[in-house]
Amino acid sequence: MSTRHLVDPELLPLLDLWPAVTMSAEVLEQARGWPAPPPPADDDGVVMERISVPGPEGASDLGLVIFRPVKPVQGAGGICHMHGGGFVLGTSEGSATRLRPMVAALGCVIVSVDYRLAPETPFPGPIEDCYAGLAWTFANAARLGIDPARIGVMGESAGGGLAAALALLARDRGEHRLAFQHLLYPMIDDRTGVIDGDPLTGEFIWNRDSNRFGWQAMLGVAPGGEAVSPYAAAARAEDLAGLPPTYIATGSLDLFRDENIAYAQRLLAAGVPTEFHIWPGAIHGFDGAPEAAITREANQSRIAALCRVLRG
Repeated sequence: MSTRHLVDPELLPLLDLWPAVTMSAEVLEQARGWPAPPPPADDDGVVMERISVPGPEGASDLGLVIFRPVKPVQGAGGICHMHGGGFVLGTSEGSATRLRPMVAALGCVIVSVDYRLAPETPFPGPIEDCYAGLAWTFANAARLGIDPARIGVMGESAGGGLAAALALLARDRGEHRLAFQHLLYPMIDDRTGVIDGDPLTGEFIWNRDSNRFGWQAMLGVAPGGEAVSPYAAAARAEDLAGLPPTYIATGSLDLFRDENIAYAQRLLAAGVPTEFHIWPGAIHGFDGAPEAAITREANQSRIAALCRVLRG
């Protein structure tokens, strides 16, 4: 049974444009060559700069892409961002279409981490890259013109999973205090797609087979087994207390819907201030249709939430 009739009609053109491919080792190289969305015009008052910084111990230099306002905002907030792509795809530059409007609207600075991809670099390499990017952001807050008390993490899909894992790692290492975590349809539970789930979720964009491949690449072993680290799959964390205020949004047809609901419930039960949204008729990656009314509404919600934590 297809769930196409449940998709918001304004999102259907996105389905027709998106390659109907299940991610696998056989198609990975081809998928990495898919063109990124065209970047927005560069007259939006936002500057994008790529730099290299020292990576984790024993690793090569780490790429960061910095998005900042042309006219700096005094005491601006900062965001350490992780891009999506199922742990196996994506670049920070490919997130420009999403990040530049946020910087323009909020006057914040976004540091996007070009973490190493799986399967070439499995866990813990990607999360250690993200931690190195976060540490650099805190260490260079003055240079970036941001308030170190207003730095948080953000990500979409696999990047949302890395952001959630990074929040746990930052809490446990105790070196950097996060002001928030902002997660869009985060990929946080390796058990999704391994066990049976709601058949109304996960038909489009990122399905159960793609999910199993992404987690296998990240973990280096089959997903769903014993002793998976919460720094790889945040849903595996036993204790969520002490995490920063959280925003989570997902779609009603997204494969990650139920794991996102469960994580939000656990955060609330742990006393973590949590805002949660399910967008009806929304599929994974639905914000790839920026003109759809539901995407505009979801983006307004995200901007409002980020405004509260970045500006105080």
